[in-house]
Amino acid sequence: MPYQFTVSPDFGPDQLAGWHIFNTWMQRQLETDIHFETFDSFDAQRQAISEDRVDIIYANPYDASFLVREKGFVAVASPRKPDETTIAVPADSPVNDIESLESGCRIAQTDDPDISMMGMIMLEPANLDKSNTETIIQDSYIQVAKALIQGRADVGFFLREAYEGLSSLVKSQLKPLVTSDIQLVSHTLLLGPKLAQHKDELGKRLLSMSEGPQGKSLLDSLGFDSWNPVDEEEMEFMIDLMEALVA
Repeated sequence: MPYQFTVSPDFGPDQLAGWHIFNTWMQRQLETDIHFETFDSFDAQRQAISEDRVDIIYANPYDASFLVREKGFVAVASPRKPDETTIAVPADSPVNDIESLESGCRIAQTDDPDISMMGMIMLEPANLDKSNTETIIQDSYIQVAKALIQGRADVGFFLREAYEGLSSLVKSQLKPLVTSDIQLVSHTLLLGPKLAQHKDELGKRLLSMSEGPQGKSLLDSLGFDSWNPVDEEEMEFMIDLMEALVA
């Protein structure tokens, strides 16, 4: 039975083909069968993780705590591109800064927990929190953009990479207010207990991926330039940081 590989549901639709190719690349590196499966929501993915149906995952930083501390996953590498949150409003909105947002505003977002958390922290200068705002959950970042454009939401939270990946037509109808600059959290490629012994081997090959034209092309299709190694201490620091922010 093949091992199961999945990625956090917040990746852009234009990256799906790249992740399929990356899965093929991993099969060659590890000389084993790996099945790539995507999930429509974080809840569905977490259910699969709880049922031990995931062996390799490109995980968002919020889920790393459960994966590492409860399920025994080990970190291999992170992209050299930290996760940041972009907050945007419709292009014709009178709001030009965070402080101008008012109580009762409708927030469109996906169920990507780390982006939601960072977005809410960034709204604190306007004295906004979950008690005086309305959350509108969307299935994808393009749906978040549509909610803003169609007037169903006043403000939207985006993974910066997802916002930058929107078409020029869509972005012309939006107005970004602010983008975070935390530089401390990122998605991470994790191996489950069944494959943990391949951590060093896979890590070395990931780090050298950017050295050849084929590797560079694959990385470009995934939306970043190269991989960084992640040791246990760095992973624990990021988990502690995320848990502190949630608290």
